[in-house]
Amino acid sequence: MAQSTRPSTAKAAASSASKGKKLVIVESPTKMKSIQGYLGDGYEVLSSVGHIRDLADKKDIPAELKKTSVGKYSIDIENDFTPLYAESDRSKKTVAELKRALKTADELILATDGDREGEAIAWHLYETLKPKVPVKRMVFREITRDAIQAAVEHPRELDLAQVDAQETRRIVDRLYGWDVSDVTRRKVGQGTSAGRVQSAATRLVVDRERERMAFVSASYWDVEARASAPAAPADAFGARLTRIDGAPLARGTDFDDAGQLKKAVVVLSEDEARELAAALEAAGEITVVGVEAKPGTRSPKPPFTTSTMQQEAGRKLSMSAKHAMGVAQRLYEKGYITYMRTDSTALSTQAVAAARAQAVALYGDRAVPPNPRSYRNTSKNAQEAHEAIRPSGEEFRRPSSVAALLDRDEARLYELIWMRTIASQMSDAKYETTTVTLDAEAGGRTATFTASGTVYTFKGFLEAYEEGRDEKRNDADKADDQSLPQLAVGDVLDLRDVEPKGHATSPKPRYTEASLVKALEEKGIGRPSTFASIIDVILNREYVTKRGQALVPSWLAFSIVRLLEQHFSDLVDYDFTAAMEDDLDAIARGEQQRVAWLNEFYFGSDGHVGLRNIIDNLGEIDAREINTTPIGDVAALRFGRYGPYLDVPNGDGTSRIVNVPSDLAPDELTPEKARELIDAPVAGDRVLGQNPENGRDIVVKDGRFGPYLEEVLPAEPEPEPVPEAADAPKKRTAKKKVEAPKPRRASLFKSMSPETIDLETALKLFSLPRTVGVDPETDTPITAQNGPYGPYLKKGTDSRSLSGEEQIFDITLEQALEIYAQPKYANRAATSLKEFEADPESGKPIRIKDGRFGAYVTDGTTNVTIPKGQTPDDITFEVAVQMLADKRAKGPAPKRTTRRTSTARKPAAKKK
Repeated sequence: MAQSTRPSTAKAAASSASKGKKLVIVESPTKMKSIQGYLGDGYEVLSSVGHIRDLADKKDIPAELKKTSVGKYSIDIENDFTPLYAESDRSKKTVAELKRALKTADELILATDGDREGEAIAWHLYETLKPKVPVKRMVFREITRDAIQAAVEHPRELDLAQVDAQETRRIVDRLYGWDVSDVTRRKVGQGTSAGRVQSAATRLVVDRERERMAFVSASYWDVEARASAPAAPADAFGARLTRIDGAPLARGTDFDDAGQLKKAVVVLSEDEARELAAALEAAGEITVVGVEAKPGTRSPKPPFTTSTMQQEAGRKLSMSAKHAMGVAQRLYEKGYITYMRTDSTALSTQAVAAARAQAVALYGDRAVPPNPRSYRNTSKNAQEAHEAIRPSGEEFRRPSSVAALLDRDEARLYELIWMRTIASQMSDAKYETTTVTLDAEAGGRTATFTASGTVYTFKGFLEAYEEGRDEKRNDADKADDQSLPQLAVGDVLDLRDVEPKGHATSPKPRYTEASLVKALEEKGIGRPSTFASIIDVILNREYVTKRGQALVPSWLAFSIVRLLEQHFSDLVDYDFTAAMEDDLDAIARGEQQRVAWLNEFYFGSDGHVGLRNIIDNLGEIDAREINTTPIGDVAALRFGRYGPYLDVPNGDGTSRIVNVPSDLAPDELTPEKARELIDAPVAGDRVLGQNPENGRDIVVKDGRFGPYLEEVLPAEPEPEPVPEAADAPKKRTAKKKVEAPKPRRASLFKSMSPETIDLETALKLFSLPRTVGVDPETDTPITAQNGPYGPYLKKGTDSRSLSGEEQIFDITLEQALEIYAQPKYANRAATSLKEFEADPESGKPIRIKDGRFGAYVTDGTTNVTIPKGQTPDDITFEVAVQMLADKRAKGPAPKRTTRRTSTARKPAAKKK
């Protein structure tokens, strides 16, 4: 453990170096083998396995610092915000191995990634290893032989400005997270937290839901029809009513989110639309009054940056941001693509030449413009990689040639990157859009229809790739994309299939991961390399859940955001968060000083309040108000310890609680829906019958943890007072608390419904645990019962899982004995979700199993839980091998130690 000092730029002396290999340290174990092969025997390549140090945990802080800011934050605020770093238990073993290798090396080459995090890892290695041999910094953007050898030949020194920027971000996140999260835990609930970028991202999702909750839908009608020349009915095309007597007809874009018109237009009612449609159908003909053709061009999109790759992987491949980054990381480490954390859209000269050559080979000479395309890099961030994400090498490998070498997801993402790169250097697409205007007379009114069609005269880059689109509002308003026949002004056409169409405006769609990444980038919140982790945090903390691809905020998120908006408004302001990112970029470029900026952020200055001042002057916070959302004048939605519920006033100063279904999105809890929940019959009011053993009523209730049964206890009569003699002395007796008897309860099986359960089934549930029989060998009873992790058998202390709840009532003694005759975990192997060949390191077969805490990967020795957001279908053999290798590299989790006390009995204390 070491208290950080500012980095020293002095080079290590080489006088004491002994002749040996050059030690190269990379971040990831996966890179080691490839880079070792490219560098040869004169080098030894080892991995740091990510960061080797971080801000110290409380247990690692010396006693003399416990009562200072170091004891709270691991940061010495009074002394230039100096951080206190400590090595983790996992990294201590890694550091020891690196130090042993360094003893026989004559040069140290730090080859971590070229972004801020990589630069910080390199600096921490330098500070921890304290090398006495020359030190070089090696940076590469792709793992190919030429790139690695070029990087060795052109080393540089550590970029201390980038180290400052990374350290500043880490300090800000610690100060913000610990101070503000302390408030959220006290006022919203234990386990809640706030963060510099996670809170802004959560607010984006909540703000979109608020817009949907406030949205008022507007309805409007129009008329659609088909028209064709009398001699060519097969060439019919669709047209839409746009004007009546010259006045424009209402479209979805003419209404605001309050359902009000934004300009003067004609709004047809259903009756008017049907009447007009009938008149037009009767007229049967329509005249062409205008034909207009306009040429147009479309240009390709730039090559992928980190954020655009995440967006497209979400739209086209249905990958989460985290999953896409994980797949891209593997492609990079295997040498198939360039570095995947970048803001740049630029391509190297070699890459441009490779893309143009492949485009010509695939689509002909016209596929590329005369001059290569260059894309302007709009990012000011100097710390990211300086080239877009592209296939590695001077000649791009085609997807078909590498498909057999990659897993399914790697192959799909590589093809996406390859297509985007090739298309970025191809020619513009050229098209012609024709718009036809037609008039028809009906019922004394002139109805004007329009039809449009687009024809591509040259597809250009569209031969290779077209960018996906996020969901649009008001689909009915999209322009038609169809082929139109040759038409001229004055042509009279047949009009048929006239149909009135009703429409309703829709609110803005919820964010998906792709559109949220886009919004974060547009607002400057976070860095593209952090978008995946931001989304992962808000999903794991259940501030946001996924419904299909849509991100739905929870009521917990509403409470967190309301607290931050009311008391930490600057910290969740989008512009403030974006400005902070710009400041961190300025520190990375050496344009701002770390200590001066941190002082302003924490203590404040002119125009800036400062985090410390905000925390010290919070005033009173009404936790009840923070966790309350009015639902019209019907009820109040409150978020409590057990989740959201409706607080419904009874009118006499009291109120009652109504549970809110967990799958009901906030925008779906309208006043009408709230009233429906309030008026719904309560499951607890349904009496199933009486228990024949004791005559007590059995009722079914709906609790916060699901439906359950309860046996109603009879009301106990109050004891009659015993009269005392008037002259009897009063005795002082201690009041003994008598606990009221608790009613028996039983949970329903997952397959049971509170609406359909009957008395017979209820009595069976109350009879649990069920005695299956007695083990003849041990004379131990075997019972079947239900637990928090599912149905199981129990024999003494030996438990075995059952495959279904119904087995609790059906399993026989013979079947139970057969289960106990098997090895304890034999049934787990039989229920593997997926199986692979043997792990190359352990030599044991790899399986994916379903465990108590979710699916996990195992080789029988090492277990790795599948991350949230991924499914067993996402895990391939290569991914499983990497997951197990990473887990082994981290080492075993530290064992929890408990303080032992003497077992000797102390003498009883003497009574006073």
